[in-house]
Amino acid sequence: PHILEMAAYSDDPRPGDLIEIFRPAYQHWALYLGDGYIINVAPIEEGSSARFASAMSVFSRKARVRMQLLKDVVGDDTYCVNNKYDGIYTPLPVKEIIRRAQRFIDQEVSYDVLGSNCEHFVTSLRYGKAVSGQADRAIAAAGVVTVAAGAISLLSLLCSRTRERQY
Repeated sequence: PHILEMAAYSDDPRPGDLIEIFRPAYQHWALYLGDGYIINVAPIEEGSSARFASAMSVFSRKARVRMQLLKDVVGDDTYCVNNKYDGIYTPLPVKEIIRRAQRFIDQEVSYDVLGSNCEHFVTSLRYGKAVSGQADRAIAAAGVVTVAAGAISLLSLLCSRTRERQY
């Protein structure tokens, strides 16, 4: 985590807190409702375990908003409270966060890893603004790869033209 994010970490969730769940290859995000329950987005496929469903969400285009026990969604993974954007955005009042969250339970929503993922969903509930550090980092990485590929293509084009002139 970034230094800015470290101050927002905590162990005991309170209603309205963002929960970061550490999966082997990525982080899954949920919002704590209270009494051990969270709200999160999961793929539509029924009957999948929470962990498998969370992993499959990377490939889904649609998701269902679910109210589940935090312990069931976390499984053998670890989690922490991470209200990492509190220094940038003002959280909505807790009652408003919970009211907004409850309206979505069992609703089908669009899902896109980069544009509308689990972190976007819970930050929109907490702050009224959908943000995702994971998506921003992935987009930035894709941009770097694209720029690098473009630079390599341009260099190879220039080198081939230089070679053509020599002969």
